[in-house]
This record gives sequence, C-alpha cells and structure tokens, in this order.
Amino acid sequence: MRCARYPQAEIVLFGRRWSQRFFTSRPGPINRVVVVPRYPGVSASANASLSADENAEVEAFFAAMQAEHFDLALQLHGGGRHSNPFTLRLGARMTAGLRTPDAAPLDQWIAYDYYQPEILRQLEVVSLLDAPPVTIEPHVTLLASDITEALHIVHQVGLPMVALHPGASDPRRRWPIEKFAAVGDALAEMIGAQVVICGDMGECELTQAVAQAMRRPALDLGGKLSLGGLAGLLARCRLLVANDSGPRHLAAAVGTRTVGIYWCGNMIMAGPPTHAKHRTVISWQTTCPECGVNLMDERRLVCGHSGSIVADIGVGDVLDAAAELLSEAGYVPIGASA
Repeated sequence: MRCARYPQAEIVLFGRRWSQRFFTSRPGPINRVVVVPRYPGVSASANASLSADENAEVEAFFAAMQAEHFDLALQLHGGGRHSNPFTLRLGARMTAGLRTPDAAPLDQWIAYDYYQPEILRQLEVVSLLDAPPVTIEPHVTLLASDITEALHIVHQVGLPMVALHPGASDPRRRWPIEKFAAVGDALAEMIGAQVVICGDMGECELTQAVAQAMRRPALDLGGKLSLGGLAGLLARCRLLVANDSGPRHLAAAVGTRTVGIYWCGNMIMAGPPTHAKHRTVISWQTTCPECGVNLMDERRLVCGHSGSIVADIGVGDVLDAAAELLSEAGYVPIGASA
C-alpha cells in the first residue's frame, strides 16, 4: 500500500520505539520509522528537563534529520505549541499541520479545534497537499509473526473468542472492573465464548482483577503479548469490548467488531467513524464526579481527580450493543433457534 496521491513518496513516521518495532517490515504506507529522543512537549512532558546527554542527543537528532533534506514535514501532533517548533527544526522544504493561536505558524496550516474527530482532522491536514482521502477506515496488515505469537499464547480453542480490555491511559476513561466481569460472564453464557482479557504490562492488575471477578473461566493475558501479537489475537476474536483505548482502535483496524465504552467528549474525537462493525455506549457525565468541574471545557479537562466518568454506563447497555453485533455476525444465544 502506498500513498495514493504521491505513490513514489517515501513516508517516514516520527514515533516511539514501539512504533518502530510494530511498523518495521509491515506492509502499509509507512516506509520507515525514526525514533524521536526525549523532547519536551512531543516525546516527553512539556515541563520535562533534559540532561546534558539528552540535549546532545536532541541536537544530533535534528542534525541528522536536516541532512535528510525532507521535501515535506507534516505536523499531526495536536495544536503545535511544542510540536510546530519541533517540525520546523527538521529543515523540510515545506511544512504543514495544525496550529493554535499560541503556536508557531507552518507554511500551510489548519486551525486546531479540540473537539473534532481525529481521523477527519488528520485527513483535513493532508488535504492541504492536494491529497484527498480515499478511505476513513484505518487498516493494519497482519504479519505471519503476529498470528504465530497469538497462537503460541492462545491455542485454537474451538470456541468463539471474545476479548475484554479494561485499561485506558487515563483512569477516568475506565469502566468499573465488576461491570467488565459481568459482561464477560454474560457473553460466555450467551454464545459459549472463550473470554480473553487483554492489557499491557502496566495493566496486569486490571486484567487480573477482571479475571478474578468473573464466575466463568477467562484467560488473563495481561502483559503477555507484544503489540503485533495483540493484533494477531484480536483478529481471531469475534468481538472486543473495551474502553476508549488503543486496543479498541487496533481491533477495528484488523477488522474485529468492537463495543466501545466512551465518555461523550472523547466520543467526538476518538469514536469509530463507521457503524457497520462497531457500537459505542456513551456516558454523558459532563462534570468531574469528585469536584464538579465542567469537563467539557477543554481548559479544565485535567482537574487532578481520577474517578471514572464512564461508571454510569450500565451492563445491560453494553450487552445490548454486543448482542446486536454478534447477531449481525450470525451468532445466536445458546438454546435459541437460529
């Protein structure tokens, strides 16, 4: 797969170490991944202080990038207060991207509005280059190694697999453990599913807690899969029930049906763009349950509290969405006539 508008272009992604591991040798539009060193506001917190060695690494990084003589640098990393200066230092012939009023201007830019779907936001930026979108559905190509790793961790079980992902980088986006467990038990009973609970190394306590809260047997896969292995596993699942998180987006990109548990503000920005294989269950909680601050005001999104703002979503609502997707895929409840 190449860039449709500029098929001869080499596309270089500036990312983290995990993205280099994931995209290297993977068919798709990205030809190469360059790992960004610690840089305040881009690959580190905005107020991060760098050591002398880290500053030297940053200088060496920009010298190497300027020597590449890029034709174009695209900034898709938020409003640009920190990322626009980073982009300009790459030394590309042309720059384009997003901009808030306090950000340095690029050669071409679109005003950054917080509440805009991220997929459409980024496609709009790319359209500045006369590159109209050809799809709005992200897609990830599986490698044989993805499937092999997933099969090594979870052998063919002879049952339809359903995955749960109880994690999220922001704890406020996490649905309660006991509700995930209730959904897992209900789906195991509904279609005889083998339930698997996914999470990275930092989410092992969450995955373990869900497994322990379930009455039905479930496989706790917390910290056991690489990102590629997770893609391979999700591709084998009939359904993923997840918070608004990376695994939900990855599942959609490999073609798996998903039920996403969303806070209303995040739904605007990160909800799935299509409905055929995906359902969203939305919390309309607009204030912090602990301090009452208006969370729809983007200036007050971080109030210092971590209480869930999706806890009010009912188990029944999630199960209804899951049952609808499974029915459309041809699954019927055990004991029901097809």
